[in-house]
Amino acid sequence: MKVLLVGGTGVIGSAVCKELGSRHDVITAGSKSGDVKVDMTVSTSIEEMYKKLGSIDAVIITAGVMHFGPLELMTEEQFYVGIKSKFMGQVNLVLQGQKYLNENGSFTLTSGVLALDPIRMGASATAINSAIDGFVKGAAIDLLKGHRINAVSPTVVVESMPQLASFFPGFVPASAALVALAYVRSVEGAQTGQIYRVGY
Repeated sequence: MKVLLVGGTGVIGSAVCKELGSRHDVITAGSKSGDVKVDMTVSTSIEEMYKKLGSIDAVIITAGVMHFGPLELMTEEQFYVGIKSKFMGQVNLVLQGQKYLNENGSFTLTSGVLALDPIRMGASATAINSAIDGFVKGAAIDLLKGHRINAVSPTVVVESMPQLASFFPGFVPASAALVALAYVRSVEGAQTGQIYRVGY
């Protein structure tokens, strides 16, 4: 399969690329690195990337940023960081990607544990991850041409714990390699509208 992996050089993306790359043609995309460049916060950049790549069999997104901080100090602009990047970035990759995804192709998005298990200073992340899960469930019954859509919702990953441990007290992390298997399940399996929760 020809697989587009947006965010393929991050912690989770690298593990997904390693897992799928042995048997599929994986093309990585990112704003600063990758086989092709894309700014997922800009619709025209997404369109240009898809036009350059042509038809594809699967789209995986492991990219997107969000703002973390005290709710009492959070601004509308800070909240919009995650809406524009992690939420609408992924949504737009699906909306535009429908034209380029081959019949029976799949989209795999990324949400996260905070959708169900909030932490301090993570109100924005909880809202956005929940919205991603909701979009996947709604889109699954509306996609045409046999297209499938799922989300992987991982707990915090082992490789990120040195930087994030203070935000996730008591959380049991999962390895990036374990999380990557959920993306394989989405791409190579047959399910749609699923939220694959890893590590919780």
